[in-house]
Amino acid sequence: SGQTTSMRLPFRVGHGYDLHQLQPGGKLMLAGICVSEEISPVAHSDGDVVLHAAVDALLGAVAAGDIGEHFPNTDPRWAGATSSVFLQHALKIVQEKGYRVGNADVLIIAERPKLKKHKPTMQRQLAALLEVEIDQVNIKAGTNEGCDAIGRGEAIAADVTVLLIAQ
Repeated sequence: SGQTTSMRLPFRVGHGYDLHQLQPGGKLMLAGICVSEEISPVAHSDGDVVLHAAVDALLGAVAAGDIGEHFPNTDPRWAGATSSVFLQHALKIVQEKGYRVGNADVLIIAERPKLKKHKPTMQRQLAALLEVEIDQVNIKAGTNEGCDAIGRGEAIAADVTVLLIAQ
């Protein structure tokens, strides 16, 4: 009841979600790799929805706030920033609190571009960024079946869940 405990939980779960509108031109980064040079997110940083959702999942798992608190989009330092910088920051907090990533499950929701051929590369890159083995990261891609802004190809979203294990 409001009191903190010195006992560290053996496991912690975090969930993150991010969505960005899409615009013609530029680069679309997902999980740290470029998947399109025909569309890009409307974003302050590079707009990698997978890494942004992963950051929120990591921060949420250790009760350390959210990406906007650590990297406000009003701060010019983060304009055009590579989202892997945000992920490295969140992972450092996780490690400082005595945890490591057990696994990450990623769902990307997009009508375009088609992502099947990029999934293995995204999986390898995200595993490297999270400092885990490839079989500890899963990448799924789905569509919104033509419904809403995502379904019309006007936006892209990612949903990430992580399990942390006490070290």
